[in-house]
Amino acid sequence: MARLAGRRAVITGAGDGIGRGLALRFAREGADVIVAEFDAASGRSCVEDIVAKGGSARFVQVDVTDKASVLAMMADAGGVDILVNNAWRGQGLGPIHAKTDDQFATSMKMGLYACQWTMQAAFPHMKAQGWGRVINMASLNGVNAHMGSADYNVAKEAVRALTRSAAREWARYGICCNIICPAAMAPSTRRMMAAQPGMIEEINKANPMGRMGDAETDIGGVALFLASDDCAYLTGNTLFVDGGAHINGVAWAPDLGED
Repeated sequence: MARLAGRRAVITGAGDGIGRGLALRFAREGADVIVAEFDAASGRSCVEDIVAKGGSARFVQVDVTDKASVLAMMADAGGVDILVNNAWRGQGLGPIHAKTDDQFATSMKMGLYACQWTMQAAFPHMKAQGWGRVINMASLNGVNAHMGSADYNVAKEAVRALTRSAAREWARYGICCNIICPAAMAPSTRRMMAAQPGMIEEINKANPMGRMGDAETDIGGVALFLASDDCAYLTGNTLFVDGGAHINGVAWAPDLGED
């Protein structure tokens, strides 16, 4: 049985990586997927892949750092039953004292504000029907305070705080809001691999399961549960879908090029 049949899902950053994996998994389970993506080529490619496999999807271009763009995307999507905030564009690694105001501001827009804008836009429909699912992607980077990505860490921890607050306020309306801290191959992961040779190998050594997750099967399976009717009594939680990496933390100290 298609677990998401009759549901409309908006997934930001769905053109590649984790977002694409979730889009494919949700479509396979019967959801009508809005592939919300900044890069038109990857967004349309994801839609073509879904449709070729018999699913329902369409592409809507969005810049999650721009409120007008986000609100236009949500209006175009129509009534949203399942909202996944996943979009992110990396700002590069660097020590805190070298991070600029603009880097922090942009990270907060991509993280906190993008989630705020989409959640506020989705709320009226979810409240009216007495059912809704919000899944926001955070990161073990923020929980463990990884080096070199303070702006990312701060933004993702803000996302967790926002999600938990919404879970508390919206539970009465049947809206469940949860967080996933994933470990899977994504564009940002590939960029860090190029910049930090041997990084993935070291991370995998510290991972109890010894590998990075698969976006569609590993992360997508958990997201599917959070998006489904089975998640009616789970809200305000952070799920570490990371092969157990969070248990002892990932001891990763990147070379930031300083003494």
